[in-house]
Amino acid sequence: MPSLANRVALVTGSSSGIGRGIAEHFASLGARVLVHGLEVEAGEKIAAGIRDRGGDAAFVTGDIAEESVCRGLVRAAVERFGGLDILVNNAGIYSRASVEVASVAFWDRMMAVNLRAPFILLQSAIEPMKARGGGSIVNIGSINAYAGLTTLGPYSVSKGGLMTLTRNAAQTLSPHRIRINQLNVGWTLTEGEDRVKREEEHLAANWAEDAGKTRAFGRILSPLDIAQAAAFFASDDSALITGSVLDVEQFAIGAPGTW
Repeated sequence: MPSLANRVALVTGSSSGIGRGIAEHFASLGARVLVHGLEVEAGEKIAAGIRDRGGDAAFVTGDIAEESVCRGLVRAAVERFGGLDILVNNAGIYSRASVEVASVAFWDRMMAVNLRAPFILLQSAIEPMKARGGGSIVNIGSINAYAGLTTLGPYSVSKGGLMTLTRNAAQTLSPHRIRINQLNVGWTLTEGEDRVKREEEHLAANWAEDAGKTRAFGRILSPLDIAQAAAFFASDDSALITGSVLDVEQFAIGAPGTW
């Protein structure tokens, strides 16, 4: 397994779902983690749980649609842990609307959280990472970046833009030994996905079990699956990889439910 011993990691949107999986997995690999999210009680509990297991973690809240919050998160990591080695741009919104009906306000909010915030966070992380001799930035994207459902038009654009940012910034920042890579995540079982399926799409409580039967390996992805891929890019195991986009999904040819 990769080692993140003595590394400082900031994981946005880590009070639930994929972000929580990443924060907890990174802590298990030795990283000191700044947990972030809008769910204060949940975030504090996650940070406390990491500390209870012998790790080091703190929690900070704030809406990353605000520039001051993004820059403040990086400052908080440096002040709390003495530096910053790893940034995981995980926080995002998955609201549904087609380009035909989406309002300008909807579009602006989507871009502010999913694309503008990662840019500000990335930019803010440069100097503290340079001070440590380099660093690793992992952007959490989506396979919808390539197109996506019609109801995910603005979301798809935000994740496609994130891919371009990843590759451009990787080229720009390589002289500083700052690596930037992206995970385009497929269908993952999170609290949010479960809520949407049950409350909005009115599926049965065991929908994930049924959905797994349509996937190549018998289940949909878990947050830990994403966390393990993120740990590879965050660690020295990928020391010579930058500007890469990895699709974390089951694209097995001929498998039911794949395309």
